[in-house]
Amino acid sequence: MNSRITKNTLLIGVIILLSAFQLTAPKKVNIVFIGDSITYGEHSDKLQPSVYALEYLKKKTGINLNQSNQGVSGRTTLDFLPGESDFNNTVKAADAFYADADAQLLFSIMLGTNDSAMKGTHGAPVSPQQYRDNLTTIVNELLKRYPNSKVIINDPIYYSPNTYNGAMYLQEGLDRLQTYFPEIETLVKGYEATHPGHVFMGDTEAFDDFRKDYKFALRPEQGRQGTFYLHPNEIGAKYLGMKWSEAIYKVLAK
Repeated sequence: MNSRITKNTLLIGVIILLSAFQLTAPKKVNIVFIGDSITYGEHSDKLQPSVYALEYLKKKTGINLNQSNQGVSGRTTLDFLPGESDFNNTVKAADAFYADADAQLLFSIMLGTNDSAMKGTHGAPVSPQQYRDNLTTIVNELLKRYPNSKVIINDPIYYSPNTYNGAMYLQEGLDRLQTYFPEIETLVKGYEATHPGHVFMGDTEAFDDFRKDYKFALRPEQGRQGTFYLHPNEIGAKYLGMKWSEAIYKVLAK
């Protein structure tokens, strides 16, 4: 995809989003965002893609939207397995949303950055097969608890190959991260057969877009191998939020 993450790109994306939205979508949607520090956004609205995702979706759609940001810094798929504290916190948020019978419950997941690390995070390095198995376990439990819900799984985004903070990622981690993409696709295709209409492929384009424009859309941070780029800045958070919103509206319009 030949594009730059610019203000014009964001504006065009919002116009496309609004023009393509279908009136068949539900009038109220509650969204739980599951992820790591990229989703968490340091608890600053300016750095949380989920905030922008809802902002884009709310414009002229007539939908009442609510969100719970369950992103936690440093987390891997292992931290969100059933029984773990992060999964329990997600369930608490989802329970409150699911009690609203008038709303559609939706989960938006982006995990994998910390799974791909060489060392320093829970379970790292996580193999592609284990990554898919972990995601499958998470999704199975969500669908069991919330049978009328929908789950969207987004590809993780790019980080620079010298990324090394408290955990070691480097080129090996970046290469491993990209092996997760076909695992997500395989997982979603499997659910299309077993749980049609419940599990969907989310964004698959942001990785390449951030790779092309990482110094423009990611924040420079000092690490053990110099300045690295891992977390979106405000422009990057807006762009990622737009990509998530595109994936969400496609699901809601089905």
